[in-house]
Amino acid sequence: MKQHEYTFQLMEFTVPHVPHNETGSTDHAADLQVSRTAQFQTTWPQEGTAVVAAFGELDAANGVEFVDYALRQSEHAQRLVLDLSGLSFFATAGFTALHTFNVQSVGQDIRWALASGPAVQRVLRICDPDATLPVCDDVDEAVSAVHEDPPRLLHLVAESR
Repeated sequence: MKQHEYTFQLMEFTVPHVPHNETGSTDHAADLQVSRTAQFQTTWPQEGTAVVAAFGELDAANGVEFVDYALRQSEHAQRLVLDLSGLSFFATAGFTALHTFNVQSVGQDIRWALASGPAVQRVLRICDPDATLPVCDDVDEAVSAVHEDPPRLLHLVAESR
């Protein structure tokens, strides 16, 4: 019987955006989780605001794990920014994860925005053509967006005759 040799390579990720608050320190310790093909990290640019970044690949193997990770951060934050600009691959299962996150966030009254990158934009053009998700060009714009006043909702008014 022939034996096979397998080599595994540890993926390394760089974190391009590690925001800090005005005092130069983070409010909470940076939280890091390594998934099968991705790495998730949370930083705290302001009190009550978390930036949850994903690096690597977001697909069916780790989409649910990412949503769970991001929602855990909401225990300490009223505003969340999902920074997916560091993804090299984003599958349609990643869009399903974003949709699930959106539904959960609305149910928990969490303000959130998405900083996307090229891999995410390709899928969003197909899966979200009406731009229903709160997508921003970069993390700074997304942080600003979650701090703006929420849009006013339309109310139905009965017509009197």
